[in-house]
Amino acid sequence: MDFDTYFKAELDQLKHEGNYRIFAEVERQCGNFPKVKHFDGPDVQEVTVWCSNDYLGMGHHTDVVDSMISAVRACGTGAGGTRNISGNNHMHRILEEELADLHGKESALLFTSGYVSNWAALSTLGARIPNAVILSDEGNHASMIEGIRHSRADKVIWKHNDWRDLDRKLKAVGDRPKIVAFESVYSMDGDICPMREIIEVAEAHGALTYLDEVHAVGMYGPRGGGISEERGLADRVTLIEGTLGKAFGVVGGYVTGSEAMCDFIRSFASGFIFTTALPPAVAAAATASVRHLKISTSERVAQKDRVQRLRAKLDAQGIPHLENDSHIIPVMIGDPVKCRMISDILMQEWGVYVQPINYPTVPKGTERLRITPGPLHSDADIDHLVTALASLWKQCALAHAVA
Repeated sequence: MDFDTYFKAELDQLKHEGNYRIFAEVERQCGNFPKVKHFDGPDVQEVTVWCSNDYLGMGHHTDVVDSMISAVRACGTGAGGTRNISGNNHMHRILEEELADLHGKESALLFTSGYVSNWAALSTLGARIPNAVILSDEGNHASMIEGIRHSRADKVIWKHNDWRDLDRKLKAVGDRPKIVAFESVYSMDGDICPMREIIEVAEAHGALTYLDEVHAVGMYGPRGGGISEERGLADRVTLIEGTLGKAFGVVGGYVTGSEAMCDFIRSFASGFIFTTALPPAVAAAATASVRHLKISTSERVAQKDRVQRLRAKLDAQGIPHLENDSHIIPVMIGDPVKCRMISDILMQEWGVYVQPINYPTVPKGTERLRITPGPLHSDADIDHLVTALASLWKQCALAHAVA
């Protein structure tokens, strides 16, 4: 087989369909968020980022930056290997204590990313709990899907955010160990789950609840504990999984729960045992970010204000976007080629960076620009973005929202 010929043919098909991914070359500028440098060959321009998952700009916060620098000078750059080999770094333990406290749990366990924490935890629970069945929301993230698949446990898919369908399928499973896996904020549509109803159904059937809060931690609740904290439900969730790479502005993932469960995952999860640990400096920076957002509400208040202002401006121009109660604004295009083209024009002609979201991340026909306003976007930034979108909507003959 001529492997490169096959690879190129598959890539050509992606390009023909408009689904080939092109990554912009950018350089974040500390202290200047949400502005970044965009490199296009020899040309460099400053652009405004509208699609970052550093939702609150904490990756540039002075306390977070200073904590990382101090830790590098004190401990060096790396962890030296896996925690199994190199030991539990003191900064890992401190961060795990902060995360357990954030969610009101007995214990927490760090991973190298949110993807790995989902993959490792779900695969371990599904594989090691005898005769387990995992009931997964059909909208769950790829990391959860991969973890469930890798576990080789029986799986049941329930309709997205439909707790009545979950109830029916839990009944059909019968008397087996059951794990209900779902998210709080779904990253592409920005919708928030009916958490109380899901938990009550799961409790009625004696199921373990596995909640992914990656797009909610830092963003919701009085201390940034997520939707489960905001709604007073964290104590009723068996396992809460989160990330340090979005609103906390660093990198890494984690799970929180009972001491026994976290120790169980620590002891059996290959994705934890055999992976080099997070650098101590990363843990120190994440600790500073978590501690700051536990007591500071100003970032969350400002972020909500920016979301409301942008939504109102989009409505005034008739630019269609999905309604939801979260911080994510999906501006709907519905065509992969136009979605890519609009993204390119925004960058090249308007100095606006927002990445197109195409299949397979979202279903075909629902291509979109996923916009995430942050507390550091100014009124002028918002006005410029909306002016650019309104111009392109007319230029590309896209449908306007019906008032």
